[in-house]
Amino acid sequence: MKNAFRTISRSRKEEEFMSKTEENLGEAFAGESQANRKYLAFAAKAEQEGYSQVARLFRAAAEAETVHAHNHLRALKGIRSTKENLEEAVSGESHEFREMYPAMIDQARAEGNKEAERSFVYANEVEKVHHRLYEEALAKMGSAEEVYPYYVCPVCGYTVGKDAPETCPVCGAKGKVFKKID
Repeated sequence: MKNAFRTISRSRKEEEFMSKTEENLGEAFAGESQANRKYLAFAAKAEQEGYSQVARLFRAAAEAETVHAHNHLRALKGIRSTKENLEEAVSGESHEFREMYPAMIDQARAEGNKEAERSFVYANEVEKVHHRLYEEALAKMGSAEEVYPYYVCPVCGYTVGKDAPETCPVCGAKGKVFKKID
């Protein structure tokens, strides 16, 4: 978990000087973040199977895990100015699509795991888009802010501002299924 956290918050040199408590906070942040996402997936499955109260419980627990993750990140001083946060996001997305996902795609391909390969390819393509969106936001900082919603593909995560496309350029999903983010 420490390496995953390092890519979003610490340089290698800074990591060398991390206290054990800081390492623990990083590990706890990663674990709570993963629990949030897992519980939301569990909630969707429970809802699909007709267990609405169990789905509510999973969503409530997911929200609590988010509170924990945010507390840990604040204790790590991991939330800085918006400009610094955007710069970190650009760096993280760049690492993902240039280094992390290509290696994962190659491994999945070598093992013949088509589902994992597709998941990694979708994520890799979308991380490129996120990188571009963050760079654009960084470049526009300080100028008049244009306000518009974003749309996210529920199949691959493709993200676009203003209007959903007719079909997703990454996975081909219909634009009408995109989730609007205000």
